[in-house]
Formats: sequence, C-alpha cells, structure tokens
Amino acid sequence: MTEHVDVAVIGMGPGGEVAASRLIKAGKKVAAIEQELIGGECAYWGCIPSKTLLRPVEALTEVDRAAGVSGAELNWAEASNYRDYMIRNLDDTGQIDGYSKQGALVVKGTARITGPGRIEADGRELTADHIIIATGTEAVVPNLDGIENITAWTNRETYTATTLPKRVAIIGGSAVAVETATFLTRFGVHVILLHRGQRLLEREEPRASELVTRYLQEAGVDIRLGATALRGHRDGNSSVLDLDDGTAINIDVVIFATGRTPRTQNLGLDTIGVTLDDRGYVKVDNHCKAAENVWAIGDVTGVMPFTHVAKYQGRIAADSLLGKPHPATYEGIPRVVFGDPEIAAAGRTQKQANVQGLTTVSTELDLAKAIARPWTYEQNPRGHLGLLADTGSKTLIGAWAVGPMAAEWIHHASLAIRTKIPIETLRDQVAQFPTYNEAYQAALEHLKI
Repeated sequence: MTEHVDVAVIGMGPGGEVAASRLIKAGKKVAAIEQELIGGECAYWGCIPSKTLLRPVEALTEVDRAAGVSGAELNWAEASNYRDYMIRNLDDTGQIDGYSKQGALVVKGTARITGPGRIEADGRELTADHIIIATGTEAVVPNLDGIENITAWTNRETYTATTLPKRVAIIGGSAVAVETATFLTRFGVHVILLHRGQRLLEREEPRASELVTRYLQEAGVDIRLGATALRGHRDGNSSVLDLDDGTAINIDVVIFATGRTPRTQNLGLDTIGVTLDDRGYVKVDNHCKAAENVWAIGDVTGVMPFTHVAKYQGRIAADSLLGKPHPATYEGIPRVVFGDPEIAAAGRTQKQANVQGLTTVSTELDLAKAIARPWTYEQNPRGHLGLLADTGSKTLIGAWAVGPMAAEWIHHASLAIRTKIPIETLRDQVAQFPTYNEAYQAALEHLKI
C-alpha cells in the first residue's frame, strides 16, 4: 500500500528536524525518514558529545588560571556518564514518540527516491508532494595501507568511548582535530597531532592558526606539521604508524579527522533532476531548492558544514515550501572551534578579500593590553581579536578571535558583518564594562578607516 504525505524529509538531523517541525506546525502531513537516529550526527556523535566533554576541560582551565581557587580535578566516569545522558544513550525512542504524537509518519530505514514524489524506505512506498533532502555527511577514512591492522577511530568512536586510550595519533588539521586534541590531552591522553599541511585550521587567518598551535603545544600536544602517515601495522598491543620522514610512532588508537563526504550515493537523486557538484554535494539555489518540488538542506549541500547553518536552511526551505520564500544569505555566519581557549571567526579572511579584489585594512588587538576583562577573568590572560574592513564600503567584512568564550562574543562581529553596520556606527557603540565585547571598541579605534 502506498502512503501519501505532503512533505517527505529524508534525514532527521538538525536541519531535517527544524524543517519537519516547522512544517508540522503549519499543518502539513510530514514523513520523517531517518536511517539511523533522529537527531543525526550532531546530537549523538558530533556537536553535543564533543562540547559536553570539552566543558569540564574548559572549567578545569578556568580554575587553574583564576586567582584564589584551586583543587579542580577531571573525572572521566562522571563526564562520560553525563555525555551518555546528553546523547540519550544512543536511543531516539523519545524523538520517535514525539514526532508520532505530532502527527508525523516516522519511518526508520534507508530511503531511496524512485521518481518524482516517490520514495521507498523500510519496505514502504511513499508518495509526497515535496521532498527535502537532509542526509548530511559521513566521516572520510583515507585508504591508508595496513589500516586493517591498527585500531582506527573517527569522531563516532572517539565521542562515545567508554574508556580512553593512553596514546593516540590524530590525523588532520581541522576543527575536529583541534577539539579532539584539546579534549583528550586534558584528560591525560598522550596526543600526537599529525597534519600534512603547514598549519592548523588552514581556512582561517594564519595568525589564528599560530595561536591555536601555541596553546595546544602548551597543553602538551605533540604537533607535527607537514607529516604524512604512510602505513599502519601492529606491534603487540600497539598500533604503529610509519611516517614519511622515516620515523614511526607507537600508539593505542589512530583517530581520523580528515574531512567528511556527502551522503548522496544510492539516493536516486538522478530520478528527480537533482544536480551534484564536483565534490558530490547537492546544488541548491538561494531558497535551498534543488529541483522541482525538491529542497536540500544542511551539510549535504556543502554550503557551510555547521549545525547552525543546517537549522537556518531548514527554516529557509520550509518557508519556501509554505509559500513564504526569503532567500538565504551566508554573510557573517560565525564559525567556532571549541578549543582551549576558543577560536571564533565570521565573514571573510584576508585571502578571500584579496581574491575578490577588495581594498582592505586590518588590525589585531592583544586583549590583555587593551581592556580589563581578561585580567578579571584569569591570571596571565589570553585573548586576541582581529578585524578586517573594506575601505570602499567602510564596513566590517571579517573578524577572528582567540580567547575565553570567543564563541559568545564573536556574534557582535557577525551581526555587524551581516547587516553591514558602518564602522562609524560601530565605533559609537557602548559596551558593558568589563566585558570581552569591549575589545571591539578598542580594535575599531586602531582601524585606519
């Protein structure tokens, strides 16, 4: 028997959940299709467990650096128990029941589109007036010679581990690599970070990469740039990696933080006119439309691989489908790496501005030399803010910050970039004293514009 719905959402991660909830609230009959757990990668294996485990690390640093307080200790059993609570013990029963009670048709299984408005999933045949593709991405594990002989993890095994290894090698220089190194080294794991590139976080400003590297090394991470693992093999209980410089390292686990690839294979996208780019991501317009009556949202689009962007695109697609279209704009959306301290950015980098032919001015501020809040927050304070402005429009077009709670105060720059607030207006803003937000006033004064 064929079942009909107004909208079929394939993939119930953050973007799919936002779209489905918005459409259900608008009175649409929705099929919520998920092959794994409702909530997706972020809820069970990504953002939620990683940030939950990074929080005690952050708290320990706060105690270590604050004057007049001491004695904090990390407790892996308690931290991992709370992590399990936060990821619902890898059980989405509550989510299934919740959507079912709202009138959604919940289908747990792998979906395949068989033609316009036609889907097969879990042995069922569905028809839908509209389809939203929100299948996300999966971790890339490189074709390393001998990988079958070593213990290899991705983010999934790392952030659901019940016990921690004593020695790990993390391969990659991404946000995942930095966060994982931060978490593990503070919990007492010996971490070697291998990256074939010449700097970490290569998509961000070089100065931010420099600071990140310094702080990780100060925490005890052994960082090896320009390094490539050639092969893996076993030596007793140890996993061994042979490196391209002729050396070898003995570890317990190798963690791959080497990027992600879109889940677009075997979906049947060719049957509905969906086009993929040369990386395999779904091409969408500024309303997240991928084809007639078909939308795509989240990481599967390759636009910006962040949970907050997936949720934003979920709103964009749902509103377009409901006849209330408004175009998506990605200008100024923040990017955060939850290191110790945090690394945050918004807008363009200097390299991107140069490619676009913009005439710019920039400045970097050492927060400890300019404002009071770093000193009230910690001893030997850390914190840097960089700003990039377009001399033509006299607006802020980029910003980066490395410092405590940078994820929270980057939004000042994000809003300014997104709404094109004039530099003159930003300089007239009055920030609460003492806060990290005061850094913007000080940095703006140094911008020669």
